[in-house]
Amino acid sequence: EDIIRLIREKYGDIAIIVPGYAKSAGTLMAMAADDILMGAASALGPIDAQLSWQGKIFSADALLKGMEKIKQEVEDTATLNKAYIPILQGISPGELQSAENALSFAKVLVTNWLAEYKFRNWKTHSSTGKTVSDEDRRERATEIAEELCNHSKWLTHGKSLKRKDLENMRLQI
Repeated sequence: EDIIRLIREKYGDIAIIVPGYAKSAGTLMAMAADDILMGAASALGPIDAQLSWQGKIFSADALLKGMEKIKQEVEDTATLNKAYIPILQGISPGELQSAENALSFAKVLVTNWLAEYKFRNWKTHSSTGKTVSDEDRRERATEIAEELCNHSKWLTHGKSLKRKDLENMRLQI
Protein backbone atom coordinates (compact mmCIF):
# COMPACT_ATOMS: atom_id res chain seq x y z
CA GLU A 1 0.00 0.00 0.00
CA ASP A 2 2.80 2.42 0.90
CA ILE A 3 4.74 1.64 -2.27
CA ILE A 4 1.67 2.21 -4.43
CA ARG A 5 0.91 5.46 -2.62
CA LEU A 6 4.47 6.70 -3.25
CA ILE A 7 4.42 5.72 -6.93
CA ARG A 8 0.94 7.15 -7.49
CA GLU A 9 1.90 10.47 -5.90
CA LYS A 10 4.73 10.82 -8.43
CA TYR A 11 3.26 9.34 -11.64
CA GLY A 12 -0.13 9.74 -13.29
CA ASP A 13 -0.08 6.61 -15.44
CA ILE A 14 1.54 3.36 -14.43
CA ALA A 15 2.05 0.18 -16.39
CA ILE A 16 3.17 -3.00 -14.65
CA ILE A 17 5.19 -5.43 -16.74
CA VAL A 18 5.11 -9.02 -15.50
CA PRO A 19 8.00 -10.77 -17.28
CA GLY A 20 7.83 -13.86 -15.06
CA TYR A 21 5.59 -13.97 -12.07
CA ALA A 22 4.30 -11.38 -9.61
CA LYS A 23 2.36 -13.18 -6.96
CA SER A 24 0.78 -12.12 -3.68
CA ALA A 25 1.95 -8.55 -3.03
CA GLY A 26 3.04 -8.39 -6.68
CA THR A 27 -0.52 -9.13 -7.74
CA LEU A 28 -1.79 -6.46 -5.36
CA MET A 29 0.56 -3.94 -6.92
CA ALA A 30 -0.49 -4.95 -10.44
CA MET A 31 -4.10 -4.18 -9.53
CA ALA A 32 -3.05 -0.56 -8.87
CA ALA A 33 -1.74 -0.10 -12.42
CA ASP A 34 -3.44 1.53 -15.37
CA ASP A 35 -2.09 -1.23 -17.59
CA ILE A 36 -0.89 -4.75 -16.90
CA LEU A 37 1.42 -6.29 -19.50
CA MET A 38 1.90 -10.06 -19.46
CA GLY A 39 3.49 -12.55 -21.83
CA ALA A 40 2.83 -16.26 -22.28
CA ALA A 41 5.11 -17.20 -19.37
CA SER A 42 3.82 -14.47 -17.05
CA ALA A 43 1.68 -15.19 -14.00
CA LEU A 44 0.02 -13.35 -11.17
CA GLY A 45 -1.23 -15.18 -8.11
CA PRO A 46 -4.16 -15.26 -5.76
CA ILE A 47 -4.34 -12.56 -3.15
CA ASP A 48 -4.16 -14.68 -0.07
CA ALA A 49 -3.35 -12.80 3.13
CA GLN A 50 -0.57 -14.63 4.94
CA LEU A 51 -0.18 -14.65 8.71
CA SER A 52 2.73 -15.59 10.90
CA TRP A 53 1.93 -17.56 14.05
CA GLN A 54 4.25 -19.54 16.29
CA GLY A 55 6.98 -19.35 13.67
CA LYS A 56 4.73 -20.64 10.88
CA ILE A 57 3.39 -18.73 7.89
CA PHE A 58 -0.04 -19.71 6.64
CA SER A 59 -3.17 -18.41 4.98
CA ALA A 60 -5.57 -16.23 6.97
CA ASP A 61 -8.37 -17.88 5.05
CA ALA A 62 -7.10 -21.35 5.96
CA LEU A 63 -7.06 -20.41 9.65
CA LEU A 64 -10.65 -19.16 9.53
CA LYS A 65 -11.86 -22.14 7.50
CA GLY A 66 -10.09 -24.51 9.91
CA MET A 67 -11.81 -22.86 12.86
CA GLU A 68 -15.16 -23.15 11.07
CA LYS A 69 -14.49 -26.84 10.46
CA ILE A 70 -13.80 -27.40 14.16
CA LYS A 71 -16.90 -25.41 15.10
CA GLN A 72 -19.06 -27.42 12.67
CA GLU A 73 -17.68 -30.71 14.00
CA VAL A 74 -18.56 -29.65 17.56
CA GLU A 75 -22.07 -28.63 16.47
CA ASP A 76 -22.57 -31.92 14.61
CA THR A 77 -21.25 -34.20 17.35
CA ALA A 78 -21.89 -32.09 20.47
CA THR A 79 -18.30 -32.90 21.54
CA LEU A 80 -14.90 -31.36 21.10
CA ASN A 81 -12.14 -33.61 19.85
CA LYS A 82 -9.51 -33.37 22.60
CA ALA A 83 -6.76 -33.09 19.99
CA TYR A 84 -8.06 -29.57 19.22
CA ILE A 85 -7.67 -28.29 22.80
CA PRO A 86 -3.99 -27.24 22.55
CA ILE A 87 -4.64 -25.62 19.19
CA LEU A 88 -7.65 -23.68 20.46
CA GLN A 89 -5.82 -22.60 23.61
CA GLY A 90 -3.19 -20.95 21.48
CA ILE A 91 -5.59 -18.85 19.39
CA SER A 92 -7.23 -15.72 20.69
CA PRO A 93 -10.39 -14.06 19.34
CA GLY A 94 -8.14 -11.13 18.44
CA GLU A 95 -6.03 -13.34 16.19
CA LEU A 96 -9.13 -14.60 14.42
CA GLN A 97 -10.29 -11.02 13.97
CA SER A 98 -6.86 -10.10 12.61
CA ALA A 99 -7.20 -12.87 10.02
CA GLU A 100 -10.62 -11.57 8.98
CA ASN A 101 -9.27 -8.02 8.82
CA ALA A 102 -6.32 -9.09 6.65
CA LEU A 103 -8.64 -10.77 4.16
CA SER A 104 -10.98 -7.78 4.08
CA PHE A 105 -8.13 -5.33 3.69
CA ALA A 106 -6.79 -7.10 0.61
CA LYS A 107 -10.23 -7.02 -1.01
CA VAL A 108 -10.66 -3.34 -0.18
CA LEU A 109 -7.27 -2.43 -1.67
CA VAL A 110 -7.90 -4.35 -4.89
CA THR A 111 -11.43 -2.99 -5.26
CA ASN A 112 -10.35 0.60 -4.67
CA TRP A 113 -7.27 0.43 -6.89
CA LEU A 114 -9.02 -1.26 -9.80
CA ALA A 115 -11.95 1.17 -9.67
CA GLU A 116 -9.72 4.23 -9.31
CA TYR A 117 -6.85 3.38 -11.67
CA LYS A 118 -7.31 0.36 -13.93
CA PHE A 119 -10.91 1.17 -14.80
CA ARG A 120 -10.73 4.96 -14.87
CA ASN A 121 -10.53 5.04 -18.68
CA TRP A 122 -13.26 2.45 -19.12
CA LYS A 123 -15.94 4.61 -20.72
CA THR A 124 -18.33 2.26 -22.56
CA HIS A 125 -19.47 -1.34 -22.16
CA SER A 126 -18.10 -3.38 -25.06
CA SER A 127 -21.21 -5.59 -25.17
CA THR A 128 -23.90 -2.87 -25.09
CA GLY A 129 -22.17 0.40 -25.93
CA LYS A 130 -23.71 1.94 -22.82
CA THR A 131 -21.78 4.44 -20.74
CA VAL A 132 -19.86 2.96 -17.83
CA SER A 133 -20.79 4.48 -14.48
CA ASP A 134 -18.68 4.74 -11.33
CA GLU A 135 -20.99 2.09 -9.89
CA ASP A 136 -20.19 -0.22 -12.85
CA ARG A 137 -16.46 0.26 -12.24
CA ARG A 138 -16.82 -0.48 -8.54
CA GLU A 139 -19.01 -3.53 -9.17
CA ARG A 140 -16.51 -5.03 -11.64
CA ALA A 141 -13.62 -4.23 -9.29
CA THR A 142 -15.42 -5.95 -6.42
CA GLU A 143 -16.08 -9.05 -8.54
CA ILE A 144 -12.40 -9.32 -9.49
CA ALA A 145 -11.23 -8.70 -5.92
CA GLU A 146 -13.57 -11.43 -4.64
CA GLU A 147 -12.26 -13.87 -7.22
CA LEU A 148 -8.59 -13.07 -6.62
CA CYS A 149 -9.15 -13.52 -2.88
CA ASN A 150 -11.13 -16.76 -3.25
CA HIS A 151 -8.83 -19.20 -1.48
CA SER A 152 -11.42 -21.97 -1.82
CA LYS A 153 -11.09 -21.72 -5.59
CA TRP A 154 -7.30 -21.39 -5.89
CA LEU A 155 -6.45 -23.65 -2.92
CA THR A 156 -2.83 -22.55 -2.68
CA HIS A 157 -0.91 -19.32 -2.30
CA GLY A 158 1.43 -20.44 -5.07
CA LYS A 159 -1.22 -20.91 -7.78
CA SER A 160 -0.24 -19.33 -11.11
CA LEU A 161 -2.93 -17.19 -12.67
CA LYS A 162 -2.14 -16.80 -16.33
CA ARG A 163 -3.36 -14.13 -18.71
CA LYS A 164 -6.36 -16.26 -19.74
CA ASP A 165 -7.42 -16.72 -16.08
CA LEU A 166 -7.37 -12.96 -15.57
CA GLU A 167 -9.20 -12.28 -18.83
CA ASN A 168 -11.87 -14.77 -17.74
CA MET A 169 -12.35 -12.50 -14.73
CA ARG A 170 -12.95 -9.73 -17.29
CA LEU A 171 -9.70 -8.00 -16.42
CA GLN A 172 -8.04 -6.44 -19.46
CA ILE A 173 -4.39 -7.40 -19.84
